[in-house]
Amino acid sequence: MKNTMRKMTALLLMIVLVLTAVGCAKTATAQTDADKVKAKGKLVVGMTDFEPMDYIGPDGTWIGFDADLARDFAKSLGIEAEFTVIDWDNKTLELDAGNIDCVWNGMTLTDGVKAAMQTSKPYCGNAQVVVAPADKADGLDYAAMTFAVEGGSAAEELCKENGWQFAAMQSQGDALLEVASGASAACIIDRLMAKAMTGAGTSYPDLVIADALNEEEYGVGFRKGSDLAALLDAFLDGKFADGSLQALAETYGIDLIDR
Repeated sequence: MKNTMRKMTALLLMIVLVLTAVGCAKTATAQTDADKVKAKGKLVVGMTDFEPMDYIGPDGTWIGFDADLARDFAKSLGIEAEFTVIDWDNKTLELDAGNIDCVWNGMTLTDGVKAAMQTSKPYCGNAQVVVAPADKADGLDYAAMTFAVEGGSAAEELCKENGWQFAAMQSQGDALLEVASGASAACIIDRLMAKAMTGAGTSYPDLVIADALNEEEYGVGFRKGSDLAALLDAFLDGKFADGSLQALAETYGIDLIDR
């Protein structure tokens, strides 16, 4: 009986040791998101064509406030930034699937975004604005019209909150095209894009900002629990402190938040 008990005790001790060793091995090999991007040598940035945040420059490369900033952040990690255009409506799915490492494209920090992603501190101010033809911008009846909006955007959420009719487009650029072509009476897009794309001397000289609907903040989204968010916060703190973020903002006409 004693021999049997000794054998059972020894077996249990062996099982405990094996399980402990397996647990330690898993802990030792577990990689953080920062480890993963450094191992592959690049930070894959999910974005859309959104001037002045991310757009194609004269030499065919992605430039803009967010593009330049993402490139600098990647450099601070010792890697490169790789930009990939995503369907904005599927941004969280792309992130969770590991197809991209972050969403960095003038993203409004809505409650939905903050619930779905690990987000950075806000770094930029924004608003949702109504854009319409200059000769029809006065007296718009929001309750009786259908707005063109980007699918999955803050503009779509705003329409839902107010009970306004909307048609979801692939991008904010498409929403502008809807208005310019006469297919929609107005669209709701980010103020930053509206300032860059409408009015005299722009791509849409006959369109104007008819109304500002709210005030918002931009941030960057990572997978839930990602350590990259804290690293970006520290990076941005340094950029705010040394004045380089303000200089970049002035280059692209961006409104930084007060810190």
